Amino acid sequence: MADRDTFLKELRGETLGTVSAQSSADELFQNQTIRPILKLQNDLFVAVFINYVNKNKADFYSYTVEKKLQTIENSIQKDIKFRNSLKGIVMALFTIEEYDTYIQNSSSLNKRMMNLLIDRLKSQVQLFELESNSK
Repeated sequence: MADRDTFLKELRGETLGTVSAQSSADELFQNQTIRPILKLQNDLFVAVFINYVNKNKADFYSYTVEKKLQTIENSIQKDIKFRNSLKGIVMALFTIEEYDTYIQNSSSLNKRMMNLLIDRLKSQVQLFELESNSK
């Protein structure tokens, strides 16, 4: 297990965001664990979302940018199966210790995780424009 944990931490890289003595436990977990995983898995999240809209939102590419942003948010917040799949992509890269921390406060950490992922996908909405041009 130690080898896996070491490998995962090296693969993910450094803490992202500000960590200080005043940081809450959730904030520390967010910046030391969730953000690096989201960054590492970014290309996969984009591919997963493109697959999701291709299967579930056939007219997505014709939406206005505002409607695309709303669709990103709604898809992750309201489609439980899709959200759980995204959580799994993140949780698969937790160390055992991080998983133990996560299960202590999973509700709050899930909210942080999904909000960060929504923001990340929204900030890359232009990639979903390019996808429609390559069809």
